[in-house]
Amino acid sequence: MRRLSVLGALIALTIFSVGMSDAREARNDKQRGDSVAGVFDYYLLTLSWSPTFCLTHRENEQCSGKGYGFVLHGLWPQYANGGWPQSCSPRVPLSPAERARGLTLFVTPRLLEHEWTTHGTCSGLGASGYLDTADKAVGAVRIPEQLQPFSATSYFEAQEIARLFRQSNPGIPANGIAIICNGPELSEVRVCMGKDLAFGACGKGVKNQCRSGEIRVPPVR
Repeated sequence: MRRLSVLGALIALTIFSVGMSDAREARNDKQRGDSVAGVFDYYLLTLSWSPTFCLTHRENEQCSGKGYGFVLHGLWPQYANGGWPQSCSPRVPLSPAERARGLTLFVTPRLLEHEWTTHGTCSGLGASGYLDTADKAVGAVRIPEQLQPFSATSYFEAQEIARLFRQSNPGIPANGIAIICNGPELSEVRVCMGKDLAFGACGKGVKNQCRSGEIRVPPVR
């Protein structure tokens, strides 16, 4: 009887392990093979705090004394249940005119190309439509006065940064924004928006990623 019980436990453990593996594969497939342009639930507008990026990328052209504060990192299609589509077909290269337009929104050519190939292709809007939508999304978010570019290091708690953004943008719900840190420094602010670019709740997995207490907000370079 004891041998049968052990055998049963081993079979159950194997089934559980296979099930977990299948679930992981399903999640990965959702971000790889099943990505279809235009098939997603909402956008995640990601604004990067440039001074933090420049702490570890001093040679990047965005860090050449241009005085950037928040810059557009990307407008990312997302699934409400977690995950996101990426690199959707057809992956059509940007035309010269589209590239010129994109460089009025993204701070470097490399960032523009990456964001279009990885995320923009999944919008289902084509390059011009995606760039227009990204422009409108950025224009819909007002940066708080306290977080405009400044010349001295500041300190805020992550929840205070979220509060300032919600105060400046009353339509953002409490679960519609996420503050991201790189170690002790502010890295990004992510705002969830519907396909119509109205502020809305974030989907599964989008949440604050900062330590408790005050975080450092480096000055502009």
